Amino acid sequence: MATDPPEALVGSGFEPGSRAGLESGFERGFDIDNAVLGGELPGAVQALIQQAGQIRGQVPLALLLLEQAHALAPHHPATLIAIYRFHFYGNRISEARDVALRALALAQRELGLAARWQEVQRDVRFDDLTPLPRFFLFALKAYAYLSLRLRELDEGRAVIERLAVLDPRDRVGHRVLATVLAGMGREDVGYEDCPDIAVPAAALVGGAQP
Repeated sequence: MATDPPEALVGSGFEPGSRAGLESGFERGFDIDNAVLGGELPGAVQALIQQAGQIRGQVPLALLLLEQAHALAPHHPATLIAIYRFHFYGNRISEARDVALRALALAQRELGLAARWQEVQRDVRFDDLTPLPRFFLFALKAYAYLSLRLRELDEGRAVIERLAVLDPRDRVGHRVLATVLAGMGREDVGYEDCPDIAVPAAALVGGAQP
C-alpha cells in the first residue's frame, strides 16, 4: 500500500507505481484501494500524464495525452483524476462534470453498486470510508457542485439529497452544498464555496490541498 500521496492528487504529477495487475485488470491482484491513493500506476501512464502537464496550455494535445493514459489504464482512478483536474483548473466546468460521472461509474462498478447514482442505497462501507467508497462519495459531491455551477439546480438538488441518504453524518462535507443551493440567488457559485471539489480524492490523502 502507498504511504505517501501521489502528487497528481495534490499537486502536478504522479509518483511512480507498480505495473502489477493493471494490464489485465483486477483479476491478478489489482488493489483498487491502493490505486485510488495513486499506487500501481504504470510508468508509461505516468509519463503521459506528466507530458500533458508540461503542455497544459495546448488543450487539445494535452487532453489527447491524458485520454491515451486513461486508455492504457482504464480501471485506474488516477487517470480520471488527472483528466478531471485538467478540465477543472481550465474552467471547463461541463467537461469536468462529465469526468466526474466517469469516475462515479468506475467506483460504482468496483463497489458493486447500482449502475445509476440515483439508485445507490446506504451501504456500511460509506461509514468506514475506506479509499474507494470515499472516492465514490467525493466524485458524487463533485458532480453535485459542478451541476450547481452549471445552473442545473434540479440535478444538483437531486444529487445533494442522495448524498444526504448515503452520508447522513456528512463525513465528506456535502451539507455545504445545500447551503450553496439555498443561496443560488447569486449570479454564480464560486470556487470558494467548496474548494475541496478541485480534487475529489483529496480527503483520501489526509485532506492535502493542491
